[in-house]
Amino acid sequence: MDDQLANPAPLGLMGFGMTTVLLNLHNAGLFEISAVILSMGIFYGGIAQIVAGLMEFKKGNTFGTTAFTSYGLFWLSLVGLIYMNGKFGIPENTLQIEGWYLLLWGVFTVFMWVGTWKMARAMQFVFFSLAVLFFMLAFRDFFKLTGTFAVITGVEGIICGASAIYFAMAQVLNEIYERDVLPVGAK
Repeated sequence: MDDQLANPAPLGLMGFGMTTVLLNLHNAGLFEISAVILSMGIFYGGIAQIVAGLMEFKKGNTFGTTAFTSYGLFWLSLVGLIYMNGKFGIPENTLQIEGWYLLLWGVFTVFMWVGTWKMARAMQFVFFSLAVLFFMLAFRDFFKLTGTFAVITGVEGIICGASAIYFAMAQVLNEIYERDVLPVGAK
């Protein structure tokens, strides 16, 4: 393996983290869905994570490939679901089918979280908080919950996204300074 290859994880984590924070500002009730959120979902949450996943493939990292390409495609599919909902002759989504969509992503994320148990604590937190977020979102959609539960779900999503941003920047700064500028927890 070529040791000169850059670490693609910060790119993927930033794409995930920033997009997750932005969407969950909406989920917390602070903003409406807009072109800003959808564009971020396509380009940084979607395409940048897929690129990071392909770079992880080149490095031989099955976990990174699976995580970044899957969640990149999650963002693209989510934007597609939002954009196409009720358009082009496609029936509107029901909250129940959206709940199943989110529940399946939660189950996938639990398995990915188990894969982080031999990784840095920061990575474990990102995946654990993401699994919790998917289950909260599914629960919200299954039971048509709004108000306080929706706001709490949005806040949890902001925390999840912020943890990914922290872990991404920790990797960048720790590599540059060749020491733990931002701790990530024992591996």
